[in-house]
Amino acid sequence: MADVPSPTAQVATPADWPEVAALRTRVFVDEQGVPPEIEQDAADATAVHVLSRDDSGQVVATGRLLLDGTTARIGRMAADAGVRGRGHGAAVLAELHRQAAARGATAVELHAQLPARRFYEREGYAAVGEVYEEAGIAHVTMRRALP
Repeated sequence: MADVPSPTAQVATPADWPEVAALRTRVFVDEQGVPPEIEQDAADATAVHVLSRDDSGQVVATGRLLLDGTTARIGRMAADAGVRGRGHGAAVLAELHRQAAARGATAVELHAQLPARRFYEREGYAAVGEVYEEAGIAHVTMRRALP
């Protein structure tokens, strides 16, 4: 049995934006019912976007990074339903951590949907505060230090 390479992630270029936006629309708007008018926002223009592609070259996972002093905020983490649990989300998160550290961040924070909480805990995050609703979905704020 041949070794299957682990998924990788890279910083998205402006040319990648249509594929990133289409994936986010499929996951957040179509699958989760987030209103389309709040899925994309002004922060997309200044965020660092990261993506992972499958073997056929399709964008199957993405996330974005915003800087706020020495704390980076990660958001809009999305993985296509067909690749969940296969490492694409973890690859995107690891690259977002690298990008945050390279820009001087010492900690990262995100708003995790409750079903994704265990994923983030495995990646070193801890919940901070109580559960709250965002876009009609239960979330918890999570943080971790960067090495």
